[in-house]
Amino acid sequence: MLFKNKNLLLLHFIVLIWGWSPILGKLINIEGVIAYQLVWFRMLITVITVASYLFLTKQNIKLANKDVCQLLGIGAIIAFHWFCFYNAINVSNVSVTLVAFATGTLFTSIIEPIFYKRKIIRYEIAFGMVIIGAIALIFQVETQYTLGIIFGMLAALTSSFFTVFNGLLVRRIPSPVIAIYELTGGFIALSIYLLFTGEFTVDFFNITPAAWGWLGILSILGTAFPFISSVNLMKKISPYTVTLTVNLEVVYGIIIAYILWKQDEAMTPGFYIGTLIILATIFGNGLLKQYLKKDID
Repeated sequence: MLFKNKNLLLLHFIVLIWGWSPILGKLINIEGVIAYQLVWFRMLITVITVASYLFLTKQNIKLANKDVCQLLGIGAIIAFHWFCFYNAINVSNVSVTLVAFATGTLFTSIIEPIFYKRKIIRYEIAFGMVIIGAIALIFQVETQYTLGIIFGMLAALTSSFFTVFNGLLVRRIPSPVIAIYELTGGFIALSIYLLFTGEFTVDFFNITPAAWGWLGILSILGTAFPFISSVNLMKKISPYTVTLTVNLEVVYGIIIAYILWKQDEAMTPGFYIGTLIILATIFGNGLLKQYLKKDID
């Protein structure tokens, strides 16, 4: 029980760090860095950081070709996930992005049973329908942020996929090794895309000193450490529990964003009603699962 509590405490600390991720993303965007630039530099710095950690700890990173291909492919999903997430912030704001991102619980409730070969739990789908209704409400009252909501939900969907995949892979592959292959795969995939679309120009690499500072904090403190730690936690905590807890990022991020950019982050009453419905549904789902588990025990 003590170790379980320590794992949950670490997970909540990681989520608190992630709560700052959209804030740092907006600060970087204010410096003129757009979504695909942010993701490319973030992955580059994080790959260097994780590779340095593996070198210093002398860990063996040799894997079977099948595992390497799987991890590189998941890395491409992560790159697309980060692009959707930060592009959602660019076209809307932090609050809208985080609320749309909270739909990840619904996606995971559908995806996890498929890959973990268990039955879909009916009440999870029912809760998911409530979340969809809340999102529909937000769509109606915040029509100017429709694109941001769509990108936020795409970020949630892709996040659910790589969370479930990593939950399976971490059973036999160390989390730092998973991290280096996935982040490298994402970096390569995004680099190929940017090369063929002609985005690698002089302006692409013209980053302000302030943006470099925020990128460093986001990549090292906000990515490398929590990425390795969260993947490692998959050995002890289910992907659904992780996804459920990650929704606290919504609370942390909205509060921090409102304090920093009150005017830009202030929303209509309908938005906050929808947000409360989503959060209440998510945490009600978690409490119900805990109650039913105790009843079975």
